Amino acid sequence: MTTTARQTVRRPLALTLLSASLLAASAPALAKELRLGMITPPQHIWSQSAEQFAEAVAERSDGELTIALFPAGQLGDESAMFSQMETGLLDMGIMTAALTSQREPSMVGWFTPFLFDSVEEAAKATETEAAREMLANLESKGLHAFGYTFAGMRHILMRDTRVEGVDDVARKNMRIIPFAAMNTWWRAMDARPTPISLPDVYQALQNRMLDGVDIDLDALVGSGFYEVAEHLTLTSHMAFPAVSVMSQATRASLSDEQRQIIDEAMEEALAWGIEAQIEAEQRNLATLQEAIDVFILEDAESVFAPANQAFAERFGDHPLIQAFQQQSAELLDAAR
Repeated sequence: MTTTARQTVRRPLALTLLSASLLAASAPALAKELRLGMITPPQHIWSQSAEQFAEAVAERSDGELTIALFPAGQLGDESAMFSQMETGLLDMGIMTAALTSQREPSMVGWFTPFLFDSVEEAAKATETEAAREMLANLESKGLHAFGYTFAGMRHILMRDTRVEGVDDVARKNMRIIPFAAMNTWWRAMDARPTPISLPDVYQALQNRMLDGVDIDLDALVGSGFYEVAEHLTLTSHMAFPAVSVMSQATRASLSDEQRQIIDEAMEEALAWGIEAQIEAEQRNLATLQEAIDVFILEDAESVFAPANQAFAERFGDHPLIQAFQQQSAELLDAAR
């Protein structure tokens, strides 16, 4: 019986390792997608800022890092999205400072009545040490904060009349954003704050469930509220910032290079949003002046003195809010 020996071909170890390295080098890197949520509709300036950010991230990473955008509350309201970020289920968000103040109370300082006359002035206050400290305080809440951007200043839209005094809003159903600062301010004028979701405001004005709305010009024009409410009183009684945040769990999962791409793209997007909003204020105002009665309440700060005092009594003792108010006033005085 003849036995044929079976020969085993042994590949040199160095050749095997070289082949593996070449295969790894030629294989495409796995793309990473981050999800960013916000409550604003696609046409809103904050949503447009998010689009700028997403495009920059994709370009700078050669498509290896992408941002999926979920506007208009597709992932839930802001409270839900905050919870998702804190647990790592959502990666990023552009969130109103109003709801952010529920996690970092000093954010209420941004809503100090009549602290700013314009978006441009409010944007300058982001340079203050107190504003930066507010962002840093979010780190202990499982969030990394990048910075601020802004919607328009707040004004008063009424269905039936101009606002020339406190009596014009007393006992009126006023749609507000339901958080402590705005609620305190309106209740001090004996108004009836009514927290109706923004998509339902048009119908509520139309069917007289609402008498008026605390609103910025972006939302007013974008949602067409001027079709069912004919009197806009310009007051600029509060600024309305947003805060861009990321889940710390997500940030920890990124490489140093990816974090740098995210940081630089977000800084540019937020700055773009501020400049775009400053321009939009004049454009929106021109649109409204052609459509409805637009009235400037020249002495608005004096007219709403009781509401301003109520805000000060409730929030004025917070040391970081005090520091923010003082630093902002000093910065603006120096610039004027």
